[in-house]
Amino acid sequence: MRKVRILLADDHLMVCEVVECLLKPNCQIVASVGDGQALIQAASRLEPDVIVTDISMPVLNGIEAANRLKKSGSTSITIFLTVHQDPDFIKACFAVGALAYVSKQRMTTDLWPAIQEVLVKVPIQVQIRFAASLATRDRRFDGLYPTRRG
Repeated sequence: MRKVRILLADDHLMVCEVVECLLKPNCQIVASVGDGQALIQAASRLEPDVIVTDISMPVLNGIEAANRLKKSGSTSITIFLTVHQDPDFIKACFAVGALAYVSKQRMTTDLWPAIQEVLVKVPIQVQIRFAASLATRDRRFDGLYPTRRG
């Protein structure tokens, strides 16, 4: 069985190394890049199954890079792995086509399950409802799933 082909994008080399160690048993890491422009170039050249990207990166942020890839017709699935938990960031990520959003604080437990879940290709209407529920102002984002503010 072919392993899932993953492209990593994060400006912190240590994060890429940790993610690679987490995913290596189940995935093939085709490349790691450190900025949004390099992400676009690598994604266009390598055509990965899944892109795991941070938001805050030099040259071009991950949201804008994902948006450009979407507009260019990329079929890669995008997952954001980031420290940002603000609902506006979450909403922006899903608006550019992300299918999952994982907090770096929970990457050891949530990243591989998120990849498995998006590979099932959840119907688009379910994705839209899920994204809308995450972006609601009265919720706090923690990992993959929204939790009520206490």
